Amino acid sequence: MTEFASEVKTISHNDADVFRVLSDLRKLELVKDKIPEDKLKDFSFDENSVSFRVDPIGKVTFLVVEREPNKLVKFKSEKLPFEVFLWIQLVAKAEKDTRLRMTVKADLNPFIRGMVEKPMKEAVDKISDMLTQLPYDQL
Repeated sequence: MTEFASEVKTISHNDADVFRVLSDLRKLELVKDKIPEDKLKDFSFDENSVSFRVDPIGKVTFLVVEREPNKLVKFKSEKLPFEVFLWIQLVAKAEKDTRLRMTVKADLNPFIRGMVEKPMKEAVDKISDMLTQLPYDQL
């Protein structure tokens, strides 16, 4: 498995609010206008899954496979030619200080890894940065 991890990010909200938002994918409705349509198309979601189209890969679906309150949300890919797992880990440091780290593990062969390594790392960093900006107490 190839691993891509973000730096540890700081979110100025409590861990319960952050977890509540990140563990219920219906909350994406409130931020979907911030997602660049040139990158992700056909964006849809429900409480336990999110789907989108990424060129040249096609449709990608992630299902929530594990929730650990205020600590972890784990996702697994569906309909990809290789397995991808995504973890969002949370650690409360203080009342309004939650640390977030996003990790993606993918079962990539060496050829595919060479093609996707840089874009995957950039995507993990951009998504984790975007997650620090959400108004968790308002969602």
